[in-house]
Amino acid sequence: MKILYFAWLKERVGAAEETLAPPASVTTVSDLMTWLRDQSAGHAAAFSDRRVIRCAVNQDLATPTTPVAANDEVAFFPPMTGG
Repeated sequence: MKILYFAWLKERVGAAEETLAPPASVTTVSDLMTWLRDQSAGHAAAFSDRRVIRCAVNQDLATPTTPVAANDEVAFFPPMTGG
């Protein structure tokens, strides 16, 4: 699974992207966020408040219940405003 991080999430994780193989129990965006939080102190800091994180799976906006699979591209980013 290719995971992309943007803005302050990238800074906290310490990488713009990672290729990871989450366990089979990770089936949704919410599961993935929980699993990622346990990977390092930087991940824990990045995912400490899920309310301020948005996600896209394969470039489609996702919710916590959106399914994820091994070959997906998952992007995490802060909320955006227009103007």
